[in-house]
Amino acid sequence: MDDILTIARKVLEIEAEAIAALVHKLDSTFEKAVEIIYQSKGRVVVTGMGKSGLVGKKIAATLASTGTPAFFLHPAEASHGDLGMVTERDVIIAISNSGDTEEIVKLVPFLKRYNVKLVSLTGNPDSTLAKQSDVSLDVSVKEEACPMGFVPTASTTATMAMGDAIAVALLVKRGLKEQDFAFFHPAGSIGKKLFVKVKDLMHAGKLLPIVSLDTPLSTAVIEMSSKRLGHAIVTSPDGRMAGVVTDGDVRRGLEIWGGGLFEKTAGEVMTQNPKTITQDELAAKALSIMESYSITALVVPDDEGKPIGIIHLHDILKQGIV
Repeated sequence: MDDILTIARKVLEIEAEAIAALVHKLDSTFEKAVEIIYQSKGRVVVTGMGKSGLVGKKIAATLASTGTPAFFLHPAEASHGDLGMVTERDVIIAISNSGDTEEIVKLVPFLKRYNVKLVSLTGNPDSTLAKQSDVSLDVSVKEEACPMGFVPTASTTATMAMGDAIAVALLVKRGLKEQDFAFFHPAGSIGKKLFVKVKDLMHAGKLLPIVSLDTPLSTAVIEMSSKRLGHAIVTSPDGRMAGVVTDGDVRRGLEIWGGGLFEKTAGEVMTQNPKTITQDELAAKALSIMESYSITALVVPDDEGKPIGIIHLHDILKQGIV
């Protein structure tokens, strides 16, 4: 029996070659397909049978999540009433490796009658579906990755990759920004990265560990401990932030002054000009700053430099923003 790793490597090589081959097939036909979808006033309706249908569902989901309204339509159900979901403003993306899948081909007369634009992804450029399409994209592969040569493997991978290429081309053409992308991903790690702001996670009000310049360090340490943030914000008489005392400052102070550390004031031990962030910045930006400077918290000042919050690394990580 062939070595398992050898088989796996061969599968990946074949599928990688199938995707690479698509690069050389891209031409003005692909541009025309993207333009048809872009100019559509309706939605993209993706359809396909069997494994092609599963790939179609993924393509529809990717389109929808990147600013192109799309849904999947099962071709067999379409012929039994679901075609009512399709309007003349829509565009159909039909997927069939053979290009002669019966359930798909049966939809063509309806689409032609109502002037619905048809874009096909097929492995047979001479097939019925390819010839009847407004635009047909060639996703044929040299070979499938299975030893028998007929289990959909490389062909489905190539088709999915072509779907991604369409979706990303449309995304760029529409000028989609991070904020727009976040709108379609309000939940999960993507939404959290693009939606959650510092003000949503920061500790504020009575939860802020604040001491003055002349506060004894022993008192400052108690404040740090009670608020469980490893920081105490040091303020000047006008309420503006003068610096911060951190766990690290206390450890360094012990090395310098030993037991005499606790005879010092917060103002004498603090770190001046600590890193800050505004409350309207994304929490992901706060995380990036913390990682860059190897720190665990950022003070959030208002426009006058007065501390209104503090955001801690743990709060960001607990939200799954990584």
